[in-house]
Amino acid sequence: MTSTPAPFTAGDYQARMERAARAAADAGLAGVLVAPGPDLVWLTGYAPTAITERLTLLVLAAGQDPVLVVPTLEAPDAEKAAGAPALTLRDWTDGKDPYAATAPLLDAAGRFGVSDNAWAMHLLGLQGRLPGTSYVSLTEALPMLRAVKDAAELERLAAAGAAADDTYEKILDVPFAGRRESDVAGDLADLLRQFGHSQVDFTVVGSGPNGANPHHEAGERVIEHGDMVVLDFGGLKHGYGSDTSRTVHVGEPDAEEQRVHDVVREAQEAAFLVVRPGIACQDVDRVARAHITEAGYGDRFIHRTGHGIGVTTHEPPYMVEGEERPLVPGMCFSVEPGVYLPGRFGVRIEDIVTVTEDGGRRFNNTRRELAVVH
Repeated sequence: MTSTPAPFTAGDYQARMERAARAAADAGLAGVLVAPGPDLVWLTGYAPTAITERLTLLVLAAGQDPVLVVPTLEAPDAEKAAGAPALTLRDWTDGKDPYAATAPLLDAAGRFGVSDNAWAMHLLGLQGRLPGTSYVSLTEALPMLRAVKDAAELERLAAAGAAADDTYEKILDVPFAGRRESDVAGDLADLLRQFGHSQVDFTVVGSGPNGANPHHEAGERVIEHGDMVVLDFGGLKHGYGSDTSRTVHVGEPDAEEQRVHDVVREAQEAAFLVVRPGIACQDVDRVARAHITEAGYGDRFIHRTGHGIGVTTHEPPYMVEGEERPLVPGMCFSVEPGVYLPGRFGVRIEDIVTVTEDGGRRFNNTRRELAVVH
C-alpha cells in the first residue's frame, strides 16, 4: 500500500499566492482574480462544496495581503481551508452587493488576470462598479503559473501515474471480446478508484472503427475478435492528475495493424527522448510528427502531441506547433502521438512526462508494445 503524501501547508499556499502576485506584476497586471475552480484549489486549498451564483473571489496583488471574498454562509468552510491562515476572509451577506464589498480591493484603473472559469456576471458586476478596470484570462496572461511543479507536486503526479499503470496491468486480464465498450470503461473506472483515485475524469474505450475518433466516448458497441482497441483513462489521485493511453488488440493483429502500432510507438519514444530543458514545446510535437509523416501517416495524426497536467488533467503547456516556450525542469505533460484511420481503427500511446535537469522522466512505465487481449 502506497503512503499518502503529507498535506500542503498554509506556508505552501502562501508561497503560491505570493508567486502569483509577483507573476502578475511582472506581466504588467494589477493583480489576479480567482474564482472557484482548479486555480483556487491550487492557490488556497479551498474548494466550495457547491459553486453557485454567489460571488467567491480571491484577490491577489503585489504589495497587499491576499483577500478571499466569500458569502457569509460559506465562510465557515472557507476558514477550514489549509491556506486560510495565509489570507484574509471578507464575507458578504445575501441582500448586500458583493461587488461593492470587492471593489475597494481592486485598482480602479487596473488590468487583472482572471481565472478562466470565472462567471461573466461577476466580471460584469465588477466592471459596473469599476468601469476603468479590464480583464484577461489567466491562460493568456499567466499560462505558466501552475506549469512548474515542486517536489511535493511531482510526488503526487508520480503516484497518480503509478495507479494508472496498475489499472492498465489489471485491465489486460479482463475479457474484451463480446463485451460492450462501456463495460470495459466501467472496469477502468473501478480500477482507478481501487488504486486510489478520488475522481475519474475519462475512460475512453475506442474499439475497431471507433478507435479512429481520438475522443470517442465509450458506447454500446460490442467489441469483436480482431478489433484494435484504444484505451485512454485518467483522473485525480491526491488532487493531481493521471492520463495514459495504450492500444491493445483482441487476438493477433494483422501486419498493417502491427506496423501502424510500431510507427506510433517509435514516434512516442523519439518524442520522449528529445525532452530536456531549453528545447521548445513545439519541438516535442515536431519530432513525433516527423516520424509519423515519414511513415506515410502524417495526415492521420490529427491532434497535438501533448498537454500539461497537474491539478487538472489538461492545462498548459501544450506540445504543439507554434508553442515556442522552452521546457523547464518540473514541467509535466503528456506525450501522446496517434494515427487514426477512419472507418478502420486508431492507435495512440501516451505517457505523462516531467522535465528533469538533464532530460525527461516518465510517470507511466507499462509496456508500450501491442498487447494481445481476449
